[in-house]
Amino acid sequence: MSEPVRPDDRGAPVRDLHRRLLAVGHPVDAVEESDGHFGPDTTRALLAFQAERGLDEHGTVDETTQAALVEAGVRLGDRHLYLHAPMFRGDDVADLQLRLGSLGFDAGRIDGIFGPDTAGALSDFQRNVGLAVDGIAGSETVLGLRQLLGRAVGRTPVAQVRELDRLRQRSPDLHGQRLAIGQFGNSGALISALARILRARGAHVLVLDHPDETTQATTANDFEAAMYLGLRIENHSYSQSNYFATDGFLSEGGYRLAHHCAVGLDHALRSADVPATGCVGRRVPVLRRTRMPAVLCTLAPPSVVVLATAEIADALATAITRWVADPAAEPDRPPIVEA
Repeated sequence: MSEPVRPDDRGAPVRDLHRRLLAVGHPVDAVEESDGHFGPDTTRALLAFQAERGLDEHGTVDETTQAALVEAGVRLGDRHLYLHAPMFRGDDVADLQLRLGSLGFDAGRIDGIFGPDTAGALSDFQRNVGLAVDGIAGSETVLGLRQLLGRAVGRTPVAQVRELDRLRQRSPDLHGQRLAIGQFGNSGALISALARILRARGAHVLVLDHPDETTQATTANDFEAAMYLGLRIENHSYSQSNYFATDGFLSEGGYRLAHHCAVGLDHALRSADVPATGCVGRRVPVLRRTRMPAVLCTLAPPSVVVLATAEIADALATAITRWVADPAAEPDRPPIVEA
């Protein structure tokens, strides 16, 4: 898209927004819909959609929100799915991944992106149930998945189980670990302090400062980092420590690392009169696209964070060290998927 769609806008882009919001269960006021006006009720519906999808709730249609609206509008069976460049993305892919994973076929994380892992799991499923092994989720394959739905209800996707197994096999020593630390906005001083502490403890630290979340995720993947931690400072009343989660799936490593970071932030800010740090699953691009355990910490309020830079850096370094020492340890906070 060329320009974000914002409150008070009118015309074709707003009508398209209304149509997509209606398709995903967030209808808008009839007057605004008739006028093609981005009014208060459109803002309400859009904010509800952004919250439901675990996106940043800013009430405008940027590229991330537009992509999420498009992806939310497709259901499994609406189109044939197969390995393709560019890769298919959407709720139909996520549904396919969840069904395959719940039946024991490892489609990778449930991220709504049809990549090689999903293609391999789909072919394995077809082979096991006697369908033509073509790697295409067409009508017969979708029907086969739906017929087996009862066997999969309540099961944890195999990718989530295997991620936890891999965490148990990791080295507990921070020395030599490859860590990616991402800077967003004005968090540079904090990032520098954190990287300095981690390097002093023997870690190989890659600092990322590109403003685009997807670019940071791709670079962290290429670096083959053991974990990713992104930091940004926002004008909110409390901090959040976010990990990747969607309906029926969460990143086991990200969830545990996010918990350690939340505990560390609460300790660092204990002298300030601020609420406890939230630990919430979300689907923002940097968490969705990273292939390793990843956390995005939103630090707030800025006036408190700036004064506590040294304490926060030390607390986050300790959180990472503790997570590396036992990344499969069960946190005492329950997982939350923002919805």
